[in-house]
Amino acid sequence: MATTESVNNASDLQLNYMKLLVTQLQNQNPLEPMDNKDMSAQLAQFSQLEQLESMNNSFGSVLDAVQREYANSLIGKEVTFGAMADDGTIEPVSGVVEQVAMPNDGDIALLVGDYAVNLTSVIGIQE
Repeated sequence: MATTESVNNASDLQLNYMKLLVTQLQNQNPLEPMDNKDMSAQLAQFSQLEQLESMNNSFGSVLDAVQREYANSLIGKEVTFGAMADDGTIEPVSGVVEQVAMPNDGDIALLVGDYAVNLTSVIGIQE
C-alpha cells in the first residue's frame, strides 16, 4: 500500500539522518563543533516532513471514502461514459448504474449493463 510505504520511507529517511548526524558528531573538529541551531533546524524539518506525510495519508483516506460514497450514490441513476466502438473510436454510452465494485487495485468501477466503468470515466449523470 502506498501510504504505508511513504511512512516507512519517511521513518527510514529520519533514521538515516540520525545515523549521519551521530557520525558527524563523532568525527567533528573539536575546535569547530557543529552549531546547535543547525541541528535543531534540521530535526524540526524532518519532524515537519513526517507530519506532512501523515496528513497527506489522512487526506488520501478521506478522499477514498468520499469517492466510495459518491459512487454508491450513483446506484439507480443513469450515467454517460465513453466506450470504445468497434472502429476504435470513443463514443458516449448511457445506462443505469446497477452496482458498485471495488476491485483489488483500489479503483472504483460502476457496473452499467455489460460495462464496468471507472468512476473517473463518467462524463454525465442524469437524474
